[in-house]
Amino acid sequence: MNTPLTSRFIALCRFLPTLGLGLAGGAIAFQLNLPLPWLLGAMIATTIASLGGARLRSPGRGRKGVLVVIGVMLGSAFHQGLEIDVAAWSASLAIMLLATAVMMAFSVWFSRKIGGYSVETSLYAGVPGGVSAVTLMALESGADLRVVGMTHAVRILILLLAIPLALPLFGHVSMPENRTDIAHWLWLPGAMDTAWLVAAGLVGAWLGKRLRLPNALLFGPALASAALHLSGVSDAAVPPTLIALAQVLIGVSVGVRFTGTSLATVGHTLAMAVIQALGLLVIAGLAAWGAQQLAGISIAAALLAYMPGGAPELSLVALSLGIDPAFVTAHHLLRITLLVLCLPLLLKRLGQTVA
Repeated sequence: MNTPLTSRFIALCRFLPTLGLGLAGGAIAFQLNLPLPWLLGAMIATTIASLGGARLRSPGRGRKGVLVVIGVMLGSAFHQGLEIDVAAWSASLAIMLLATAVMMAFSVWFSRKIGGYSVETSLYAGVPGGVSAVTLMALESGADLRVVGMTHAVRILILLLAIPLALPLFGHVSMPENRTDIAHWLWLPGAMDTAWLVAAGLVGAWLGKRLRLPNALLFGPALASAALHLSGVSDAAVPPTLIALAQVLIGVSVGVRFTGTSLATVGHTLAMAVIQALGLLVIAGLAAWGAQQLAGISIAAALLAYMPGGAPELSLVALSLGIDPAFVTAHHLLRITLLVLCLPLLLKRLGQTVA
């Protein structure tokens, strides 16, 4: 009889080949000096393998741990010297909410009229974010879960692939070169700083669940870490090696979603998902341009903040590239919170309207 500990060990052993593939993909991308190498390299490698028929394993519980780490990292962006332009942030948040409504309307219309999906499938596949909550809600409806899941997975894939191309065009951002010096990768925080970071992760995860925050394992630690850093108790940073590993695991998490997907049998679904994702990227780009014109917001930060879905992925990108991660995280937290609170009523009303 397998004990819980034995089962977890077996699951870890089964995941190791997938992790190895992700690390190899990240290392190749790093050597090629690609932007966001550990994230994109792992994602591309596992996506190709999944579409090629490989039976890859999901990180499972490992992804939960990664979310906690990312949350702690995001919280460190809220330091004592952080200056927040309340008027600009408020205007940007309003623009983001308006853009989210436009994205939702476009996605539902496209899925229903162009994709030919049912009302339920169109609604759940069209929500621009909150994929975990959306999937759970879709389980209780007549929606096609394969279409819903694939649409959200393709959307995140397209958005992450578009980032290295879109940011230099829209935001005049120079992608940083990959650092190869050993000292950078071997750096570790001191014992006290490590203790503070671990405490922020554990307390934040507990607090996030008690407060029933959306994506509690991400935003709970982010809030705890933000309080820690804003108060000046600690200015601890997460080591680069751990950040790279988090990127690999997030990239793998995206890639393995395509396991069991046959291009021959789901070509229509994939095509519809790609076109829809590109349309949403255009809407996010226009909204980001509008935010820059109206509120003086950095168009690069606004683009990452307005992109639909993938809060852990996009917040991690903002942190990795140093593009106002506090701003980006705040926007995604507000959007996910409102989606979770309003989604049941919104889906019911939209269902009545479309029907």
